[in-house]
Amino acid sequence: MRQVLLTPGEDGYVVVEVPSLPGCVSQGRTQEEALENIKDAIQLYIEVLKDRQEPIPSDHLDRILLVV
Repeated sequence: MRQVLLTPGEDGYVVVEVPSLPGCVSQGRTQEEALENIKDAIQLYIEVLKDRQEPIPSDHLDRILLVV
C-alpha cells in the first residue's frame, strides 16, 4: 500500500499523486475513481522499475507541509 496525495484539479477532476514514486500521477471524476486509477498507475510504475532493474523506492513520508 502506498500513501497518496489527493488534490482538486482545475477541471473539476480529482488529481492523485504518489510522493514516493516521482511522476506517478493519475486523476478521476471522483475520489473513488482517482484512487482506482492510481492503483493501475502504481502497478505499471513498479513493473517498469523491475524491468529496468532499478530499486523500488520505499513508501516513507517524513512530513507533509500544508500551506494555506
